[in-house]
Amino acid sequence: MLVKLGRLDIGRIADLRPYLDSVPDPRSRRGRWYSLTAVLLVCACGVVSGAKSIDELAEWGQRASTALLTVIGIRVHLFRWRRAPSSATIGRVLGAVDGDALDRAVCAYLATRHRAATEEPTQTPSPSRRLRVIAVDGKALKGSARLTATRRHLLSAVTHGTVVTLAQVEVGAKTNETTHFQPLLAPLDLAGTVVTFDALHSVKANVSWLVEDKKAHYIAVIKTNQPTAHSQLAALPWRDIAVQHTTSETGHGRRESRSIKTCAIADELGGIAFPHARLAIRVHRRRKQSGTRETRESVYAVTSLDVHQASPADLATAIRGHWAVENSSHHIRDVTFAEDACTIHTGTAPRAMAALRNLAIGVLKTLGAHNIAKTTRAIRDEPQRALPILGITNNLDTHGT
Repeated sequence: MLVKLGRLDIGRIADLRPYLDSVPDPRSRRGRWYSLTAVLLVCACGVVSGAKSIDELAEWGQRASTALLTVIGIRVHLFRWRRAPSSATIGRVLGAVDGDALDRAVCAYLATRHRAATEEPTQTPSPSRRLRVIAVDGKALKGSARLTATRRHLLSAVTHGTVVTLAQVEVGAKTNETTHFQPLLAPLDLAGTVVTFDALHSVKANVSWLVEDKKAHYIAVIKTNQPTAHSQLAALPWRDIAVQHTTSETGHGRRESRSIKTCAIADELGGIAFPHARLAIRVHRRRKQSGTRETRESVYAVTSLDVHQASPADLATAIRGHWAVENSSHHIRDVTFAEDACTIHTGTAPRAMAALRNLAIGVLKTLGAHNIAKTTRAIRDEPQRALPILGITNNLDTHGT
């Protein structure tokens, strides 16, 4: 599996350490043996190697050679030996670290990696490939719930295609996601970017802010929580409009086909009761699971993109890509890294672990890994491979020695 990642050109892979250096250390200076960056690097290497718990993070450090610990920045003890941080030390650090600062550092690093991975200076992209699409979606950390506390809930901005997390914030509960939409996206440069989101975030104030302040485009799913817009979309003459794009796929005992129709929205004829809407979209899905009856569903959406800016195929890809985030990020966090089963709940540790999982998924995706589970197992067997994946050479004269 490591061969599939290709040759690691350290000169083109950003070093993670300067980003982690920006995270403030919550600990008192007195009695502090390990630097915060060193502890977080051990955690990052552990998660890239498939670690699912704090104990497994510490175990990676125990397996690491003295040379690796030196590069990470583990100081020499008075007795001239180096020892990786214990699980208790790691737990205390992750429970106290500033979650906002750690997310900013990790997301800034992933944004840099994503730009480098998607740059193709020798090719002229087609109009459809020029679309930069970001999905906004939430995820609950189910294992973080306790009798006296609700489970943590995170809201993230994730790129389509090569999946990396560009921003993440913690929200109080799922019903509060919409109030965090603007703070989540505010730090990002979204000019010309297409933002996708589900019906929960199809809020007029947020969409207006997205187009008018951030100069971005959107594709918004419209359901009955927007009754006027939904009724207007359903009443359009879809029967008179030809199917403009279709896709189908078979797998996992299921056959699914999707067709898309679009309809220009004329403001002079009343338009749609949704800000900056230029095209109405209807996606019709037909799904047949083995041994069950075929199901059919129509989903309506609107977009600020005009006809000349995106073809029906582009729109279908963007809408499908939003749901693909579940498989390319959330599913991996739950299955490969056992996030839902993780019972870490102290302080900011649940959010810190989620940030580290985002980091691992993002860096491996940008290197071309298709099966994250197999790749992390291969790295676990060769601990020295974790550092180059994070842009760190094994030279002893570098940062932290």
